[in-house]
Parts: sequence; C-alpha cells; structure tokens
Amino acid sequence: RMPASAPAADRRQRSSAAFSLSFLSLVFSVTAFSSSHWCEGTRKVAKPFCKGQSGGDHCIRFNSPDANSSNAVQYIWETGDDKFVERRFHAGMWYSCEEIVDDGDEKCRSFISLTPATDRGVLWLSIVAELLYIILLLTGAILMSVEMRCYSSVIDGLKINAFSAVVTVLAGLLGMVAHMMYTTVFQMTVNLGPEDWRPHTWDYGWSYGLAWTSFACCMAAAVTTINKYTKTILEFKHKRKMLERSLRIKYMFPDH
Repeated sequence: RMPASAPAADRRQRSSAAFSLSFLSLVFSVTAFSSSHWCEGTRKVAKPFCKGQSGGDHCIRFNSPDANSSNAVQYIWETGDDKFVERRFHAGMWYSCEEIVDDGDEKCRSFISLTPATDRGVLWLSIVAELLYIILLLTGAILMSVEMRCYSSVIDGLKINAFSAVVTVLAGLLGMVAHMMYTTVFQMTVNLGPEDWRPHTWDYGWSYGLAWTSFACCMAAAVTTINKYTKTILEFKHKRKMLERSLRIKYMFPDH
C-alpha cells in the first residue's frame, strides 16, 4: 500500500513539470515574436557602378558613355555574368532587414508595408493571434504557480487545474493558427511583394523553429495538466469506493 503522502508528492511533481513547460513556452514565444529571424535568405542585387578610381568586388567597372543608363543594367542581368552580389536578409512579423555589403550594416523595413494589400489583414490576424497566445500562456503559467501553492486544498487545486488546462489548450491552438497564418503571408509576399525585396533563396530561421518549440512545450504542459487532473479525479473515486466498501462491511458486521 502506498503511503498517504505519495499521491500529494506526485501531484506536486506534475504541477512543477507543467509549470516549467508552460514557462519555457512563454519565454520561447516572446523571444520569437520580438525577433526578425522567422525567415532568412539571400537577394540577388545588381552591383553599383564604381565611382572614380575606387573599386573592388562589390561594384562594376563599366567604361562607357551610357554607363549609368538602365539598359546597361538590364544587359548585365541578361548576360548572366558575375555582375551581381547576393545580400543576406532576415524577416519577422515586424521587420525585414537586409545587409549593406559596403559597411556591414543592415537596412530594415516594416514587413507589414512589404506585404501585399490583399494579405495584410491576414498578417494582422496572425499578430493578434500571437499576442493572445502569449497572454494565454502567461495566464496559464500564473494559474499553475497559484495551484502549486494551494496543493494542501485538493478541491481548490482541482478547480484551478481544470481552468489552467483549458487556458493552455486554447493558447496552443491560437499559437498553431498564428504560425501557419504567418507562413502563408510570407510565401505570398515572396511571390507578390515588391520587386526590390523578393528573395532569390530563402528558408525558415531560428525564430520560426523557436515558435514551434514554444507550441510543443505548450501542448506538453496542457497534456501534463490534464493528466494530473484526471489522475486526481480517479484517486478520489478510488478513495470513495474504498470508503463505501468499508462502511458496508461495518454495517453487515457491526462491532458488538
């Protein structure tokens, strides 16, 4: 037979695990949301013409009277010669930044302004869903921390446990929808965005992976919380059944 303190210790361990997962999910989601590395890649940009005697690998020596004409630049692109440079860029929900080859700095633009007008509403929905995701994660983590301090009252702990489980599941669903909406918006921006931004090659960055890691931690916290709630209910039912059985035996065989 298990000692009386064993179920309580098990509940505390499960509460601690759920809170840790929820807190990790919150930290990951805030970090990903505030960063601009959801997608990374390169852009092919025509090299500028060299000015004066200065030169190097990042400009074109084009000794011609019409060196500054747009036709010359078009000719450079069509010949396929080494007359362009690849610039790295990274984009998030708020900004898209592109490196400046000459001085190693970055030039950033609002990603919302780059998004096609038809998809701008979806991007705003994605941002709102991400904010709600973070708020619900914070609410769930607060509820779990309160429950850890109220484990002496099992009934109150169960009520808080049930509410935190619902909040965490809703947070996970919102996070999943937000990540998928941003992915769709970015792909549409790649195809229909401004000509001076469209990437040559791109892939998902560390922020995108961090966002989905946050979602995984959130769902793990929800499963742990629901599992703890279910196990506590089953323990109560078992204790009640044992108590009823003990009372029935006492009624059938009274102690004289």
